[in-house]
Amino acid sequence: MSNLTHEDRWVLVEAFFKEKGLVRQHLDSFNDFVTRGLQQIISEQGVIETDIPGVSIKLGAIEIKEPTVREADGSEEPVYPMEARLRNLTYAASMFLTMIPVEDGIEGEPVRAYIGRLPIMVKSVKCRLYGLTEEELIARGEDPEDPGGYFIINGSERVLVAQEDLAVNRILVDVAGPGSSATHVAKVFSAAAGYR
Repeated sequence: MSNLTHEDRWVLVEAFFKEKGLVRQHLDSFNDFVTRGLQQIISEQGVIETDIPGVSIKLGAIEIKEPTVREADGSEEPVYPMEARLRNLTYAASMFLTMIPVEDGIEGEPVRAYIGRLPIMVKSVKCRLYGLTEEELIARGEDPEDPGGYFIINGSERVLVAQEDLAVNRILVDVAGPGSSATHVAKVFSAAAGYR
């Protein structure tokens, strides 16, 4: 079998967590969403048909800016996570979508439209802390050991909790337990309209 001792296994576990951390999957998932996934969703939609015959809207590129805050005078200023915590702000960025009106098959001028704000995960590729050195993080009031992977909503840190669940409406086959006359057991977890 294995020649690894109990201590060797703990060294491997510690090395894994030192390299990957506990929140890497959250950061990787969010980074994929903002760099590729959101555009893929828009590209799949492609066109919005309107109630006006012969008129549609062709969807183009989405752009996610860096996190900002709208001040009382109406100006948009850069915001960092610590300021968002202290001022009870949501750490979010503006999103813009390029849309092209199409009338009777003829494309008009592209329009860049503001479509809303997206909360930004701390330490993700869209975060203002991304890529900063330890000294720069400290200067911004951040803990250099903070791995990120959470959102700041109204000044509070919010974490996504990963859940593992069995696939619904699928047949799952397992080897039967000892003492059973059957060799295999099939299970189905049925779900319809959100009920199991």
